[in-house]
Amino acid sequence: MRPDTVTVPHPRLLELVAERFRDRGVPDERARLAASALCHGDLCGFDSHGVFNLPRLYLPLLDAGRIDPLAEPATRADLGACATVDAGRALGLWAAAEAMDDAIGRAREHGIGLVSVRGATHFGCAGFHAARATEHGVIGIVASNCGGQRIARPPLGTMPLLGTNPLAVAAPALPDHPFLLDMSTTVVPTGKVRVAADDGAPVPEGWLADDSGGPVTDPSAFDGGTAHLRWLGGEPETGAYKGFGLGLVVELLAALLSGSALGPTREAVLGDPGRDDDIGYFVLAIDAERLRPGFSEAARAMFGAVLDCPPDGGVHYPGWLEAERAMRRRRDGVPVRARLLAELDAAVVA
Repeated sequence: MRPDTVTVPHPRLLELVAERFRDRGVPDERARLAASALCHGDLCGFDSHGVFNLPRLYLPLLDAGRIDPLAEPATRADLGACATVDAGRALGLWAAAEAMDDAIGRAREHGIGLVSVRGATHFGCAGFHAARATEHGVIGIVASNCGGQRIARPPLGTMPLLGTNPLAVAAPALPDHPFLLDMSTTVVPTGKVRVAADDGAPVPEGWLADDSGGPVTDPSAFDGGTAHLRWLGGEPETGAYKGFGLGLVVELLAALLSGSALGPTREAVLGDPGRDDDIGYFVLAIDAERLRPGFSEAARAMFGAVLDCPPDGGVHYPGWLEAERAMRRRRDGVPVRARLLAELDAAVVA
């Protein structure tokens, strides 16, 4: 554990975060679900998407009125197996989980359930919302654009067109260890860069580039405007078009389909960086056992074969190590920056 962290019991951390949301007018039930979504990052080791973002992102958005704590998402179109929902600027940590629960219910009835959400706000770890499906033996897929925010340039382009555009896929696998791929389509999400900046630590070459394409290792250069995120794949010659293409896939499914704000617009080409409002979600649930009886058993065998790959104990599928870490931290406590706890005015006994 880092020397500047303390260990907080998981229930205490949940209550601390929920209380901060309640302080801003978020109803208790929503606040508790939002706290679970936010603390999921710290449980699984993604502190860039955990409580670190409470004072940096969510509380300022609530204070500025860009998140409506009492918003009631409204269904705009309902075709049975699929629906379009306007989130009305509701707290995304809660609204995305609600959308997945809605999609799961539709999948139980129709075999598949799709909820397309517009008017949304930041939802934390995409994997938290996708993994809710696995609790019901269902496959979950979640993607989100970044509203009108533009921070990543196309390969060889000079103007940013997209955000980090995360994508998560979750499925039942081994007991208590679902398959869970949770990724940005850029090399890393912005949160990892900002955590490094907060720590005063350099980032690896390959995360950021300057205007000429040269590597940047100073994380403060990102918010300083002199560095930008790179796409998965690195250079165009090594596959950056694949990362950019995946980013456009997310923009298509999450924003263009739902009617949310888009990154690629005429304003973007003219240099407008946009803002991360009116975010779009793509939330899909598939009741695989209904579509293919025996799916769960076959999934256990497939993912078990991944674990059996030599060297013994050295290969894992996405989500395995995170599930192990989450179990340990629920039992032993969650490491949190002492400075962050002080900032949140919490009295925590390690």
